[in-house]
Amino acid sequence: MSMTVIRAVEPRSPAHRAGVRVGETLTQINGHMIVDVLDYKFYSYDPRLELVLRDPEGNTRTVRLRKSEGEDLGLEFETYLMDRARSCANNCIFCFVDQMPPGMRPTLYFKDDDARLSFLMGNYLTLTNLSPREVQRIIDLRISPINVSVHTTDPQLRAEMLKNPRAGEGIEIMRRFAQNHITMNCQIVSCPGINDGPALDKTLADLAGMYPSVNSISVVPVGVTKYREGLYPLKPYTREQAAALVDQVEAFAQKHLEEKETRLVWCSDEFYLLAGRELPEESYFEEFTQLDNGVGMLRLLMSEFGRGLDLMEEEEMAGATPFSIATGVSAAPFLEKLVDMAWARCGKIEGKVYPILNRFFGETITVAGLVTGRDLIDQLRGQPLGERLLIPANMLRAGERVFLDDVTLDDVERELGVPVIPTAQDGYELLDAMCGIQTAPPPSMPNLPEDEYYRYNPGVRG
Repeated sequence: MSMTVIRAVEPRSPAHRAGVRVGETLTQINGHMIVDVLDYKFYSYDPRLELVLRDPEGNTRTVRLRKSEGEDLGLEFETYLMDRARSCANNCIFCFVDQMPPGMRPTLYFKDDDARLSFLMGNYLTLTNLSPREVQRIIDLRISPINVSVHTTDPQLRAEMLKNPRAGEGIEIMRRFAQNHITMNCQIVSCPGINDGPALDKTLADLAGMYPSVNSISVVPVGVTKYREGLYPLKPYTREQAAALVDQVEAFAQKHLEEKETRLVWCSDEFYLLAGRELPEESYFEEFTQLDNGVGMLRLLMSEFGRGLDLMEEEEMAGATPFSIATGVSAAPFLEKLVDMAWARCGKIEGKVYPILNRFFGETITVAGLVTGRDLIDQLRGQPLGERLLIPANMLRAGERVFLDDVTLDDVERELGVPVIPTAQDGYELLDAMCGIQTAPPPSMPNLPEDEYYRYNPGVRG
């Protein structure tokens, strides 16, 4: 069945007013064939549209409508992409999915590498499975920005790291995008002794040569779980190695700042934690372009929290009851600082931070987004948790109450005997949650089979 079959028509939407019916297939908009969601979103933007529809019997009809420029037509299709998700053609030596425990739900082993998800959802792609037609479509439709997993610009090294003989061609595709002013945000998953050192110097110089089309670069450490039997031998960064890389990246960033008025490249917060370094000040991160990759996330959280404290009225804090916070090992010291800041402002705020060791993936994984429900239960049972337990919302699948290991939020609440409050990565919301003020739940993904595109904590998945 075609995936451009219309599954639902939103009441009072432009499509509903024009008489578009459920079960019809959308084949063209203004004379352009509709193959997937990118065609649909691009060609439906205009205020005057001519839709060609085909019914289940094969009969076609044309519908004309008017709407506001950019207004959504109000159609839902068989899948969000109006097509099947494209799986990754690589076998990266650092791939996090290959390091997953056995026995999890099948969709968590799906590796996506889809340009459409890069544009629409912010996923990173390697460019290795783009056909010439798709490359040209990105240029023709001005699809921008796109997020690219670069890792290295050395063609041979990239082919070796991605275990794909075509991987080196991706750099030429990036240069072509740059020539056509397609904006790219780039990610480098850094592996000790492989693509750091001189290789990283070359990569940063090559990417800087594509500025301003290359808009930002993040360097994140490889995530190494305990499930690596039979895989490429990788080790996590040591403190000394992480410190050397931070120095290397900061030196390049400073030089670029002096020449182009932007640092262009940043290390993720995790590198600073591994190196035992203080996080840079808020201004260092400029516009926080790489926030979703964990670049400046903790600094912004602390800054927002501090500003929230300055704005908080004394009576709003007076009713705070004892609470606890569970998080990954790496972020725990920062959250302890925030609790201390709140206590200094209002002595009635009483909270305890619990760093959760990741026994599910291995203790080398220290980020909060990969903490599981079972680890929470096993390590917090019997502990003094106060009247509520706060957890980062990214421990859960987007918009749902399920952890990576399929333990539910209800399971955790039942086992620990306290309400569990998922809190977004937002300093103001965290302060509200500490004070017992109700916060809105994190938004869910619209009409997206999110199981297939579960985005792990930034930097651990290539």
